[in-house]
Amino acid sequence: MTQQGAALQTYNNELVKCIEELCSKREELNRLIQQEEAEKTRLQHDIRMLTDKLSHVNESLAHRLAARADFDRTIAETEAAYMKILESSQTLLSVLKKETGNLTKATEPRSSNDH
Repeated sequence: MTQQGAALQTYNNELVKCIEELCSKREELNRLIQQEEAEKTRLQHDIRMLTDKLSHVNESLAHRLAARADFDRTIAETEAAYMKILESSQTLLSVLKKETGNLTKATEPRSSNDH
């Protein structure tokens, strides 16, 4: 019976050792799970922060794009009006030169050959 008792004691020691190893592996796994859960929480927080930041940037960008479009429209309208002013000025200058020429001819003394 002593031999059976010794065998039983050996089995018992091996069982306890296996259980301790399993518990140790479980604790290591639990530690890794906690680390990953903490990382997950941090990443979710970062995602929320970045999503908020992206939202603010998108709003700002939309306002700036609208303002730029207003600038483009105003510049285009102003340039078109300025071109009309230049064309009118050129026409006015041309008419004035013609009239000045006519007035100059009209005010010149007539020579005797003109009769």
